[in-house]
Amino acid sequence: MLDALLSAFPPNDPGEPLPARAPSDSWEEVHILVISSPNGVRETVHELHRRGFAEVGTWSKLLPAPTSGEVMSILTRRRAREQRE
Repeated sequence: MLDALLSAFPPNDPGEPLPARAPSDSWEEVHILVISSPNGVRETVHELHRRGFAEVGTWSKLLPAPTSGEVMSILTRRRAREQRE
């Protein structure tokens, strides 16, 4: 499952700035959630960093999850919408 997520988004290049905000028909935001125990979330975020998916600092701080005893962290990525003809 992690490999499918990694292949769906190109690696995040920290040297390349995010595109300037464009009209909503050009770009969309994708929110990626990791929900687990605090250690599970931290380890997953660090694993995604090791694989070049996202810098650790681009994830949100740990937030309470809907399930008792779990936390979540959110990563927001922007991607170009596919042009439909």
